[in-house]
Amino acid sequence: MAENRHKQLGLSDETVLQMYETMVLARKIDERMWLLNRAGKIPFVISCQGQEAAQVGAAFALDRTKDYVLPYYRDMGVVLTFGMTPTELMLSAFAKAEDPNSGGRQMPGHFGKKKNRIVTGSSPVTTQVPHAVGIALAAKMEKKDFVSFVTFGEGSSNQGDFHEGANFAGVHKLPVIFMCENNKYAISVPIEKQLACEKVSDRAIGYGMPGYTVDGTDPLEVYRVVKEAADRARRGEGPTLIETVAYRLTAHSSDDADRAYRTPEEIAEAKSKDPIYLFANYLKEVGVLTDELEKEILDRVMKQVNEATDYAEKAPYAQPEHALKYVYAEEE
Repeated sequence: MAENRHKQLGLSDETVLQMYETMVLARKIDERMWLLNRAGKIPFVISCQGQEAAQVGAAFALDRTKDYVLPYYRDMGVVLTFGMTPTELMLSAFAKAEDPNSGGRQMPGHFGKKKNRIVTGSSPVTTQVPHAVGIALAAKMEKKDFVSFVTFGEGSSNQGDFHEGANFAGVHKLPVIFMCENNKYAISVPIEKQLACEKVSDRAIGYGMPGYTVDGTDPLEVYRVVKEAADRARRGEGPTLIETVAYRLTAHSSDDADRAYRTPEEIAEAKSKDPIYLFANYLKEVGVLTDELEKEILDRVMKQVNEATDYAEKAPYAQPEHALKYVYAEEE
């Protein structure tokens, strides 16, 4: 039998099965959204496929009762772990009134749910990084025990928001974790045309924090490094920069033609290292997952996806005049 890595991390069999099921749920919601988009039923998809292991592994390493997450637009695995439901994600995709992110005002991927401490993102990339640093500053000033966790793509790591946020967090030793989900492409720009340094994590030293690059297809490795970063932050030792390396299995979005900048062979090679298959294989090797249990999980997930789709498709749209709500002051 293979080495039981999750037990070494203090994770139970039940917990790693929950991680696996959350990864599968994110993938199946995403796949359904692409079908709905191609059928003309929803306007836009921006995908998590290929990055589920990094997202779920990281989110499981945080305290879901008190930590704050500031996800970027692909982070379906993070927000599902932190308590968003498949129905809520579908309501967002269909832009319905009950969408908890924005009441149907925003395009998909702008996650936000106050009671779960999922902080709303904005359309310009990387703006969530200074926000996460501000939340961490509040934790330090108010002497509250929570960590702020923020994600962004490797293209975003070249934006001023990242550098200013990281510098401020380093100077003030704030309890924030910066996690760059490096998926090799900033839309169509490959990594070698984005960075002069070898790794995004090489930048950490400039801001006085540790930097780590880990396999983003391995949820246990991501869990380990994020857990260590969270423990450091809670001890008052400041921020950490983590780079998870995976591959974006889909086009940048449903509006992108990725055939213009990458080959089918490259994508096929990446799909052979699909994190969901790799994790399933590990769980089978250590005797935690059986073929029967795998089918049971898939059936349960597909039931949720089908119910979420049906509910969201039938749900009402917001009233047109609601477009003015929260935008202009309303007189009583």
